[in-house]
Amino acid sequence: MMALRVDKPGMLSTVQDLGRWGYQNLGVPVAGPMDRCSHRLANVLLGNPPEAATLEVTLIGPELTAERRTHLVVTGAEFDLFLDDATVPTGVPLNVPAGSRFRFGRRRRGARAYVAVPGGFDVPIWLGSRATHLPSGLGGLAGRALVAGDCLGSRETAAAAVPTVRRRGPVLALPEGGARIRVMLGPQEALCAPEGIETFRTTRYAVTDRSDRMGYRLSGPAVTLASSAEPLSDATPTGTVQIPGSGQPIVLMADGQTTGGYPKLATVISADLPVAGQLGPGDWMEFAVCDRAAALRALIAQEQALLA
Repeated sequence: MMALRVDKPGMLSTVQDLGRWGYQNLGVPVAGPMDRCSHRLANVLLGNPPEAATLEVTLIGPELTAERRTHLVVTGAEFDLFLDDATVPTGVPLNVPAGSRFRFGRRRRGARAYVAVPGGFDVPIWLGSRATHLPSGLGGLAGRALVAGDCLGSRETAAAAVPTVRRRGPVLALPEGGARIRVMLGPQEALCAPEGIETFRTTRYAVTDRSDRMGYRLSGPAVTLASSAEPLSDATPTGTVQIPGSGQPIVLMADGQTTGGYPKLATVISADLPVAGQLGPGDWMEFAVCDRAAALRALIAQEQALLA
């Protein structure tokens, strides 16, 4: 059932679900939301399963027209939102009459927002997922970002009353200008010089404009390597912090490749990947080293907040 027509696509709007797991050994990246907490919260608010597809909106939001009566909710980054001429809040399920226009205005905090509709957006499934992977042009709506004139269907079976879910605040604090991101060192920190690791731990890096869904290229004092030799390419999970020859860290994000040959100094903990996903060019990023026990505690606390 067609739900929304795209009048203006925004800067980068893609259909995402929780990702394409189980195919990394075949070279297929996971993709999925940059901020999985906000994606999941949007689905919670509409009574959807967590894997239902949402629309990820980056930096500048779209303008959409309802082809029929539906509901929607927006979570994640804080934007001014408008339903026709009325200002509407984030985090609240909205009744959207047929023919009405929903648009994003000024962005205030964070980089990415998530739009959910009942049942999730209905795009083809590829390898078990509806997530868009832009570098390969697969998944989502024809493997690309939205363009004007696109129509998005939903899996809603029939119009229903506005969900009676109470308003929920964000599961994570949106960064204001930057964030301190927790990492676990390894698996190849021995390939970095001790002074390089100290630089990594004490530097406030800038997220450059060469950053995207594949990864964040950071700028700051170089992380020195122990030698010029590079390891054999091996697995690179989401959140891997690679150190290329320039010494400028690269943080692999949702669309990141599955293998890489740069030294892997650290990995962002799962609980902080959504925070990192709310950063954009010009923001800063610092790193705090933690251990496995602290990473698990942070993830458990985040899950409890999401399910509360």
